[in-house]
Amino acid sequence: MTENPQIVHTFIGSLGHLFVITSFIAAVFAAFSFYKGSQLTDPEKKAQWAANGRISFYIHAVSVFGIVASLFYIIYNHYFEYHYAWSHSSLRLPTHYMISSFWEGQEGSFLLWIFWHAVIGIVLIRTNKNWQAPVMTIFALVQGFLTSMILGVVIFNFKLGSTPFILLRDVMVDAPIFQTDPNFVPADGTGLNPLLQNYWMVIHPPTLFLGFATTLIPFAFCIAGLWQNKFKEWIRPALPWALFSAAVLGLGILMGGYWAYETLNFGGYWNWDPVENAVYVPWLFLIAAIHTMITFKNSSTALKSSIILVITTFVLILYSTFLVRSGILGESSVHSFTDLGLAGQLLTYLLFFTIGAIVLAIIKWKQIPTTQKEVSSYSREFWIFIGATTLGLMGFQVLIPTSFPVFNEIGEFFGASPRLALPADQVEYFGTWQKWFAVAVAFLSGTGQFFWWQKIDRSKLWQELTIPIILTLVVGAVLIQISGVTNLSYLILMTAGVYSIIANGKILIRVARSNVNLSGGSIAHISIAMILIGIMFSSGYSTVVSKNQTGSIIHPDLSNEINLENVLLFLNETKQMGEYQVNYRGQRIEVSGFPGFVNKNELRLTADPNLVVTKSDISWKGLKYYSKGDTLEILPENTYYEVEYTDAKGRSFRLYPRAQINEDMGGILASPDIKRGTFADLYTHVSSIPDPTQETEWSDPEEVTIGLNERFFVNDYVASVESIVRIYEAENVTIGPDDVAVKASIRVLGDVGEYLAEPIYIIRDRLMLGRIPDEIPDLGVRFALLHIHPEDDNFTLATYTTEKDYIILKAMEKPFINVLWIGTLLLMVGFGVAIKRRYVEFVQTRDKEAA
Repeated sequence: MTENPQIVHTFIGSLGHLFVITSFIAAVFAAFSFYKGSQLTDPEKKAQWAANGRISFYIHAVSVFGIVASLFYIIYNHYFEYHYAWSHSSLRLPTHYMISSFWEGQEGSFLLWIFWHAVIGIVLIRTNKNWQAPVMTIFALVQGFLTSMILGVVIFNFKLGSTPFILLRDVMVDAPIFQTDPNFVPADGTGLNPLLQNYWMVIHPPTLFLGFATTLIPFAFCIAGLWQNKFKEWIRPALPWALFSAAVLGLGILMGGYWAYETLNFGGYWNWDPVENAVYVPWLFLIAAIHTMITFKNSSTALKSSIILVITTFVLILYSTFLVRSGILGESSVHSFTDLGLAGQLLTYLLFFTIGAIVLAIIKWKQIPTTQKEVSSYSREFWIFIGATTLGLMGFQVLIPTSFPVFNEIGEFFGASPRLALPADQVEYFGTWQKWFAVAVAFLSGTGQFFWWQKIDRSKLWQELTIPIILTLVVGAVLIQISGVTNLSYLILMTAGVYSIIANGKILIRVARSNVNLSGGSIAHISIAMILIGIMFSSGYSTVVSKNQTGSIIHPDLSNEINLENVLLFLNETKQMGEYQVNYRGQRIEVSGFPGFVNKNELRLTADPNLVVTKSDISWKGLKYYSKGDTLEILPENTYYEVEYTDAKGRSFRLYPRAQINEDMGGILASPDIKRGTFADLYTHVSSIPDPTQETEWSDPEEVTIGLNERFFVNDYVASVESIVRIYEAENVTIGPDDVAVKASIRVLGDVGEYLAEPIYIIRDRLMLGRIPDEIPDLGVRFALLHIHPEDDNFTLATYTTEKDYIILKAMEKPFINVLWIGTLLLMVGFGVAIKRRYVEFVQTRDKEAA
């Protein structure tokens, strides 16, 4: 918390902005210096300009690190006078979520991208001296464009970039508070998007942006090779980086899928959102580029294909940046950023490198060496070409519909009105097309490996394929019997996946015997096949466990899907749901420093929504953590709903799906809880809850006059007053020294335990001043202490009732989803083996050339 909320800390923002300007100027000068060093023939002048370029890039990198440090300092110290800190963080965010808030906004995510480029640029300077000047020219030029995105300066009425160091008062210039007090500082920020308050969001964006950043490296080598007429030589240093980029970008995509699986409630991990597609498509082209680059390295063919694919990959990264950040996607994506007025700047960035790369390739096209060797259908070159073409078609099938908003904008610019729209069911649309492309990829990756490792003809090919085909049929038949797959398209996809695993497994065993470093491709292909099989089962054969079997709808205001595929669970009422008996046990709250969840009924709210007082002792696994009356800090954003499952064998477990009402994000935000199993996951989330923002409708009061420890009934529950004691302080009310305040302790026996209510009665000057009722939401009861009758040694209570707490729950089983996650890990292993091999080859060649 800031020491004085009215102090505006302008120095750190000015320092950060100075770093931004310095980094921009240094990047531009580094690009110019490296360019001069590339063009000169005089060795002395060439070396001098290259040295200038290195120094300038180092200054740029240090400035970038300074920007990062300045912005995080602002966020960490809660300087809410800055618009970025106020918009994306709050006092209560733990440190790891403060890190997430760093890149939640446009400026922070641009800065993350710039940071990775700075780090990679230093690595390239230190490891690629022969290519340093031309490659770093491209690198520094890209950094200049990216850094301009966070400049936040106005030149001739043109805004260049959006700075993260702008003060809140300079954004909200018309706000009345800043008209009266320019130094006003908000006491707290608006906080981090609730959906991003997940540990995956701490590591997923840095991984994804590292993947974005690394796609520049093969592009820079490719452009440098064309520029310097080194048409073949660029492949070798670019290949290890291309593999690294594909691995990191793929890992980032898969991390995003896992975050979606754990955090969102659509029941899957990939929703074909336009922003998801904008990352997936460049990755497909990068994988195609890697295969053609390896082909050229081994047989001197596919050089032109490699150039086209490497350029396309980087251009698609820029295009995806334009889609996500320009605001052109509008409401068609839940992931896109709002437009900060950078659309024109982003378009310039995209067109500069797209047109520049295409023009350079056209100029040099006739000089690029080609082979006249006829390509046989039994050659590896042919199969690589077919595979790369398939990956390209996969990409274009996703890219074209995703670009409909762009086509609409272009049409409107020229006076037309195309009104193209994405299909209503994007999962079905894209999934149907991509499924068949995936079948082709699986068959090609299995068969193509036999051509890769040996010269082969028709007879030899059938000899090699006989065993994999037989095993595929046997294993496929067994899987069909076990899994019950009957859908024809899924049968074909599963068969293709099994075939790819077996065929690549045969190659893996063969090459691993001679040199395990050669096994990266086979491992990666096996992992892709496993991912396809895992997706097929977990998505295509996901089953709804919570089908409504009552024959009546849950509520007429709910959608048909919710009414048919959900169950209504009232508190502590057991209901049969598929093979499980389920029981909703109540609302739970997360307490800072407590290992589990705390029953909401054991806590009394205070005026501060972040603080509560315990009604009783709280323990965890036999260890007492808090005593009655302790004040605790809670995380109030989410409420967790405890659901007890009991299977047919009597085994029980509990899940805690969470939800919150957030009007800014469309109402209820629900996140699942998952029971992970070896063969299937049980995926549970709430679809609807009583709106906590709506005032509870209580029944008319019923009065009851009783004495201490005398039992009475309320809402069919047995209750009794255990004690009435005088108190001298109470929450949200001032009790004077001459006032008399008493609190009744009412014990209620619920279905699964006891509950405590403590209504308060206050007397001032012998007159009743006020009554503070207390309620037990779990039981739908409320108590007020109406009168005390000392002459009769009893008192009068008012009891109110309402509908019991409930949730509407959906549960699904995701079979064999672990095959998908294991395939993901195996894919990283395959990339790792391949990267190591290609890097060793590059170092050996570089050292030979240096000698």
